[in-house]
Amino acid sequence: MSRKLINPPELHPAPGFSHITVAEPGRVAYIAGQVALAPDFSIVGGDDLGAQTQAAMRNIEVTLKAVGASWSDVVRRTIYTLHPTEYEVITQAIEAVQGNQEHPAQTIIGVTGLAVPGLLIEIEVTVRLPE
Repeated sequence: MSRKLINPPELHPAPGFSHITVAEPGRVAYIAGQVALAPDFSIVGGDDLGAQTQAAMRNIEVTLKAVGASWSDVVRRTIYTLHPTEYEVITQAIEAVQGNQEHPAQTIIGVTGLAVPGLLIEIEVTVRLPE
């Protein structure tokens, strides 16, 4: 088994990690936790959980396109957030970006902080790549 590391130029630089790892053969991609960071490391969405969730999902969308996948290829999602009980806000924001109400297996984990102060949510996904 080998791996391919990918860092889409549309995302912020990845200090100490890769945004995507593709495991080959098997065609599975592991998308690193995406947050509401712009390429210049500024936080998108301020202190609004819904806006930050949408921004993180748009960053995931960039990673999906980088590996030729779409939302329907996501088989697992893990959400880390300072506000785990706000799952309705999170779900609405996710659906607004992915354009449907179909959700993969998912876990929401409450955390006390994320890597950059001011971030409220981080979302990672596992993707089965299309043939």
